[in-house]
Amino acid sequence: MSGPMFKGSMPALITPFANGKLDETAFQDFVEWQIQQGSHGVVPCGTTGESPTLSHDEDMRVTSLCVEVAKGRVPVIAGTGSNCTKEAIRLTRHAKQAGADAVLVVTPYYNKPTQEGLYQHYKSIQDAVDIPIIIYNIPPRCVVDMSVETMARLAMLPNVVGVKDATCDLARPAKTRRAIGPDFVQLSGEDATVVPFLAQGGHGCISVTANVAPRLCAELHQAWQGGDIDTVQAINDRLMPLHEALFVETSPAPVKFAASLLDKCRNIVRQPLIAVSKETEIKVREAMAHAGLIN
Repeated sequence: MSGPMFKGSMPALITPFANGKLDETAFQDFVEWQIQQGSHGVVPCGTTGESPTLSHDEDMRVTSLCVEVAKGRVPVIAGTGSNCTKEAIRLTRHAKQAGADAVLVVTPYYNKPTQEGLYQHYKSIQDAVDIPIIIYNIPPRCVVDMSVETMARLAMLPNVVGVKDATCDLARPAKTRRAIGPDFVQLSGEDATVVPFLAQGGHGCISVTANVAPRLCAELHQAWQGGDIDTVQAINDRLMPLHEALFVETSPAPVKFAASLLDKCRNIVRQPLIAVSKETEIKVREAMAHAGLIN
């Protein structure tokens, strides 16, 4: 490789709903808006996209809709993970057929596999489908934490190209870079710590905040890549209250509300999630105003 395959700001896309179904028009309009605002890639069917409550048919439909809009202008990294290896392979095959550029595969949740189990899970997927794979390591939601050693083993496989790191361990990107090398893609999964993550060897962020502040998030990464630290800090200061407000309650409920303020979707999440409280609405509005996104 001559540098990481992916970098910059990539929203973990929300999935708009209406009348209990996918709002396909709102979703495709949202993807187009993200591209026009300068996002460096788009990530459908992740945690923020409420993938645990999408049926497999809905999941595959969302990926297809996203690829259809992107038209190769930015990479599409489709979420295809499952706690069932067979289902992860099925979703990954569909993403490949739909034209996704890569897949984001979460560590198997609930099952609590060993490190060897994690290795075999990802190896089975990469053996079955020829598409770049980004490991999604998020111990707070999945219980298991993939070790740097296991990730280094997986990085030796041809299709495993990077990680979305949501461990909140800011020593991890430096350790991963040392163990695997500078071309292994490291994308933060935690907006509030993205700047120190980049400083420790990261390349970008699969972002919640970019759903509602795509231009600012993209400009932060462009400034980082250009060595303009003053601009990075200024944007980070504007966005920090928003990073915090979007996690006052379980994500993606706060960001769905925030996106509704911009008329990008209805303020609807699927159970067992519920719409945010009035107190959280106030915090989100204040943070959006601080960032200059609403009046």
